Amino acid sequence: MQDFWHFVGNFWWLAFPLAGIVGGWGRAVSKASDRRHERRMEMYRLKHPEAAALPPLPQVTLAKDPEAFTEADVAKVMDAHDAVNRRWLDYELDVGKLIDFPMMTDVREPLTVAFLRAKRDADALRPVAAAEVTAKTRWDDYRNAVNAYDVAFDVAEKEARRIKDTAYSEPERQRLGTARKLVNLAENEAASPAERQSAFKRARKELDGIIVLPDVTLAALEQKVARMINRSN
Repeated sequence: MQDFWHFVGNFWWLAFPLAGIVGGWGRAVSKASDRRHERRMEMYRLKHPEAAALPPLPQVTLAKDPEAFTEADVAKVMDAHDAVNRRWLDYELDVGKLIDFPMMTDVREPLTVAFLRAKRDADALRPVAAAEVTAKTRWDDYRNAVNAYDVAFDVAEKEARRIKDTAYSEPERQRLGTARKLVNLAENEAASPAERQSAFKRARKELDGIIVLPDVTLAALEQKVARMINRSN
């Protein structure tokens, strides 16, 4: 044993060339093994030509990261946001529709308040362009806000169509009915300009204290009546 350690102590430098020889020998063995494998596969293909006709193995597709989102995803949510806004705009621009379903502007109703608040939140988070949303937290906040707005509006609209004017007293329902007839007269092209203007003013008076019409609703009705009067002159 002492002779062995004496040899190692005097000839330690042989470890380096020996390592190179061993490494080279390992690589040579690996290459030879690869060549033998290739020859075996070639012999197999020659003996079994039908194997060449077999379809390739299916590619493994990695599952999409659920945390990831694209600009197209953001644009899709913006389109959904626009769709709900258009549904609300159908009411805002049609005073007759608001008279038929007064709950849609009645802030005493919790469902109405809920959808108006959800709209405010979604509008506040809306980006100018889809490319503006790059952070995951911003994407989550905006997407969740639009979903909440969509659901809240749908619930409020269904309830408004269900109850119509039943939440109002009999005198109030009569005034709503009168206002609806006056709006129809104000929008009637067969009526004279004076009749339309008078009907519009009386309709506003009938609705006063019952439902609050948004400014955009009144402006839309005023413009519609004005255009009809101008066409008559």
